[in-house]
Amino acid sequence: MTEADAISLLIEACAGGDDQALAQLHQREGGRMIGVALRILKRRTLAEEAMQDSFVLVWRHASRFDRSLGNGRTWLYAILRHRSLEILRKESRFDLTDDMAVFEGASDADDAETLMEKLDGASRLRSCLARLEPKRRAAILLSFAHGLSHGELAERLRLPLGTLKSWIRRGMQNLKECLQ
Repeated sequence: MTEADAISLLIEACAGGDDQALAQLHQREGGRMIGVALRILKRRTLAEEAMQDSFVLVWRHASRFDRSLGNGRTWLYAILRHRSLEILRKESRFDLTDDMAVFEGASDADDAETLMEKLDGASRLRSCLARLEPKRRAAILLSFAHGLSHGELAERLRLPLGTLKSWIRRGMQNLKECLQ
């Protein structure tokens, strides 16, 4: 049995609700998937997000996989590529890194409130950040100012990784809406 056949079988098992198959799929392909996503996105945090989102999509849509149309590995990486390109498009339309240049010299000891105070009081960004729930605002500010990965930030804030990613995603969506 080829590796591609083994992956196809795991995807088919996911379609049947086998969460262990998803874990095996993650174990087999997760590292390689991050590498592929990293080549597209150029930022590890975004590559990790693309990989995690891809596994969620595999779990939700495994029943759509049809081995007669191609092997499982091709299907898996097509999902990853599509998700990575979606993230890349969103990032190119809305990138806060230039606006947050004030944080370049931030100390690791700086908390979210200290970081918020460093922003220009009249800036639209500060106004929009002020509208966010404090926990989401803190996650976004600490992520940008300290360059922490989602995993590092979750550990620092003592939150489950999924919760932290949701907070950042929703907070970023709210910022986008506010800044447009």
